[in-house]
Amino acid sequence: MAGFEPEVVVSGVPEDIDAGTTESTVLALAARKAEAVAAGRADSLVLGCDSMLEVDGRARGKPRDAAEALDMWRSQSGRSGMLVTGHSLIDTAHGRRSSASARTLVHFDRPDEDELRAYVDGGEPLRVAGAFTIEGRGGAFVRGVEGDPNNVLGLSLGVFRSLLRDLGYRVQDLWTIS
Repeated sequence: MAGFEPEVVVSGVPEDIDAGTTESTVLALAARKAEAVAAGRADSLVLGCDSMLEVDGRARGKPRDAAEALDMWRSQSGRSGMLVTGHSLIDTAHGRRSSASARTLVHFDRPDEDELRAYVDGGEPLRVAGAFTIEGRGGAFVRGVEGDPNNVLGLSLGVFRSLLRDLGYRVQDLWTIS
């Protein structure tokens, strides 16, 4: 709905990396993903992204299982966390790259145990950083966000626009006619 028709390619790269800070880790993972996909593409713009939720200075990626998702939710319930997303854009035609991160503060509500179990049993929180979404069922458990809500969806459109500009492109050049 943002005006793009991307080809979505799953990179398949391992996500087990710790580059120090949450920001450096998501930037490294975004670059790893973009590089893996860019290797097979000529004359393309390849964007890789990765997100983690930081609570109490500790980064949380996707939960390994339902028990970990429940533990994440129990500890972030009624609190706030910083969602950090790394973006890495590669222009394969010209060999140029640019990267940046975005940060959005997320305020969580206090779902009860039955709500949490139903949410986790549905599978949604097992596929996303911090075990939550705002666009799906998890949106019912988020009180609000401070900052770019698109970042919480996985792609900050403002950061993407800036990366495009860094590489000599304009965002409107990628918009498709609707």
